[in-house]
Amino acid sequence: MKRIAAGITALVLFAADVCAMDWPAPSLSLVRNFGWNDSGKPVTGAVFEGTGPVLAAEKGELIFSHRTGNTASRLPSSLGAWAALDHGDGLISIYSRYEDDQNAGIPVLAERNDPVAAAGISGWSQRSGVYFALYDRRERRWVNPSMIITPFPDTRPPVIQSVSLKSADGRTIDPSRMRNIAQGRYAISIITQDTMTSAADSPLAPHRIVCSVNGAEIGALSFETLSSRDGVLMAYRNGLVPAKQVYAPYPGFEVGEVWFNRGQATLELIVQDIAGNSRSALFRLIIE
Repeated sequence: MKRIAAGITALVLFAADVCAMDWPAPSLSLVRNFGWNDSGKPVTGAVFEGTGPVLAAEKGELIFSHRTGNTASRLPSSLGAWAALDHGDGLISIYSRYEDDQNAGIPVLAERNDPVAAAGISGWSQRSGVYFALYDRRERRWVNPSMIITPFPDTRPPVIQSVSLKSADGRTIDPSRMRNIAQGRYAISIITQDTMTSAADSPLAPHRIVCSVNGAEIGALSFETLSSRDGVLMAYRNGLVPAKQVYAPYPGFEVGEVWFNRGQATLELIVQDIAGNSRSALFRLIIE
């Protein structure tokens, strides 16, 4: 908890040091957010779909732009057409997979809400839109845009679809159906999603998942930042953990590991979205 709290404090101070930002696609729909499990890998930004202008999130200096036809660059082509703006204090915003218009000019010095592109299809995108991300170069981490930009209205609590326990020998147990389990070590996974105002909204990742056993927290997965350490993407779960471990139980998340001793145990998971709406699931187990 102390590490997570320190991370939140650092991000609040970091956001206070930079100017407040705006979302870059006001006329588009958010369909994937930071932390979503994308086939076993985390989404490191926000995916918008639709048509319309893509605007600079804040005043910044253009430090790179790439056209899909530029074969001289060895940078990943999955981003398609993309550009990066430097906002100072190590923070850059990245706009990608938009319409590759060779005639469009991105301003070298952009003001907030200046047009930088038009939503479209390029790179690995299949529908018209734009992929937006924030990166902290000082700390080498991707930052959840909702930590800096005012989050979208969210009035619905997340949904918990299932919880599972995986034993050391690979057996998967559904604690809602099997109360009696053997003593031993288990990895705890959850499939959960958030929608903002109605069930028809695109499913999104929550903001935080906490797992406790007998009232003691054993795992707290935070969707605030994703860090890069020695070329390995790391998620925050009571400290840095390889993201591939957290995201392995696609489409869910591994939120912790626990050793169950003989007796009775109460397992609780609490899922919270960025607006503070929450949902919990409670399981009373008999350990044999």
